[in-house]
Amino acid sequence: MPAETTHDVRAAAAVPAPETDPPAEAGPPAEAVTPLLRGIAVLRELTEADGVLSLSGLERATGLARSTVDRVTTTLARMGYVRPDGRDVTLAPRLSELGNAYLAALRLPDLLSGRADALADALDESVSLAVADGDGIRFIHQATRRRAMSLSFRIGDLLPAERTAPGPLFATRWTDADWHRWRARRASDPRDERFPAVPPRHRTTPDEDFTRRTARAAADGFALDDQLIEPGLVAVSAPVRDPRTGRPACVANVVSHTSRHTAAGLRDTLLPALLETVASMEADLRAAPAGEPVAAPTGLATWTGASKQELGRGFVESLARGLTVLTAFGEGRSALTLTDVAKATGLARATARRALLTHEYAGLITPSPDHRTFALTPQVLSLGFPPLSGLSLPQIAQPHLEALAAQVHETVSLAVLSASGAEIQYTGRATTGRVMSARVTLGTRLPAAATSLGRVLRPSPETRLQGYALTDGELEAGLRSLAVPVRDRTGRTVAAIDVSMHAADRTPEWFLTEFLPPLRATATSLEADLSAAGRFRRIPPT
Repeated sequence: MPAETTHDVRAAAAVPAPETDPPAEAGPPAEAVTPLLRGIAVLRELTEADGVLSLSGLERATGLARSTVDRVTTTLARMGYVRPDGRDVTLAPRLSELGNAYLAALRLPDLLSGRADALADALDESVSLAVADGDGIRFIHQATRRRAMSLSFRIGDLLPAERTAPGPLFATRWTDADWHRWRARRASDPRDERFPAVPPRHRTTPDEDFTRRTARAAADGFALDDQLIEPGLVAVSAPVRDPRTGRPACVANVVSHTSRHTAAGLRDTLLPALLETVASMEADLRAAPAGEPVAAPTGLATWTGASKQELGRGFVESLARGLTVLTAFGEGRSALTLTDVAKATGLARATARRALLTHEYAGLITPSPDHRTFALTPQVLSLGFPPLSGLSLPQIAQPHLEALAAQVHETVSLAVLSASGAEIQYTGRATTGRVMSARVTLGTRLPAAATSLGRVLRPSPETRLQGYALTDGELEAGLRSLAVPVRDRTGRTVAAIDVSMHAADRTPEWFLTEFLPPLRATATSLEADLSAAGRFRRIPPT
């Protein structure tokens, strides 16, 4: 009998509680880097607040002194991970590089997301991939249908296992200690307030309901969610097994609404297509070559010394170094030794070791059984990934537009090409306090050929070569505009930004000299954010 079948038979039995409690969780090890733990706490609180908190709110949420919050956020801002916005602190797209490191090391999104997207298209329903994270499940891919009643979960969202379809499938592999932790969590958090991605629970279900669902999942090989998260939401899931171990590598999940399917209807009508896709996914995993070692980066953390010299006490170097350790992992670098981490970051072995111990305590890194190598855990996605994975292109661009407008004291706009290609649509803008400035309402469409934005979105060979377009009165007498393209991580032009002003007595040559350098610098900065935010998802253009 195959190993997984043997396990399923065992899992179908009642799940006993352990006779003795597991040892209480210990505090941080003596060698833990306290500033790193504080930085992780700040990022987690910002994530739970959907990406934005005031400085005083962070002070209350973390219990840290205001001076400590100021130093932590100053350091995170220097890293590009947060953005100060008046009295608020906002997560910045570059923070996605931490979650990207985990997803790249995991490989599953790269290997399986195409199958999930194709299934979503075929069924016209939302499809997701999830992995186990403690007594919860965490999404690593979302293929969401855009309709009035659509799924709002994001990559990185954490859900309680018992309120999902994937949960029972993962629970078939739980140990007695795992079940004990689950029961303890349920007792201490009966409303699921630790899971901000789901509505609070208003009615407590007996523990036996989930153990029965787990036994049923073990016997059936699939699981259903009949409105456990909220009324109207139904789902069916099936495990995608790792060919090396027979354990679920992830779970594929089809989600619908009771206006289209009942839970039983999902099982009867959509489960066959889901199981067929899962079989193809498992074949892809079997056929995938072993992860080829990728040349490790070097000196990732060497920049921190210069920042410390520049900012002094306001820059917490141990925090910056510790977070940079997470970026040493990635594609072809899923398991690293201490020596690997030290080499990739440029840190001393002792410093790298303390950072790894701290991340292990925080749940972000797990050691191999012999403690020779380390790997990232799904909890890395708790550092900002859910709110950042929901950002659209205009949302990502807006801070860049505002900074450029403040620099040049003229109106700055963002536009994308319409589906027909004949028009541009304005999707973002930032203005200054001038009496006379270019006024364009968001959503406005204009002929592409008459605007500088349109000319870089549909470039002629000359325009493509010089990398910008300048219009002088073609759209409206006296209106001069200069635009440059914005490209995604593949090099494809996805938008354009421009600076517009009244021609007055300024020459076109002056206009180019004055505005082209900052315009290009803004495009480059925006492209870096798009590259980080779009590594494992499609960024909505509007």
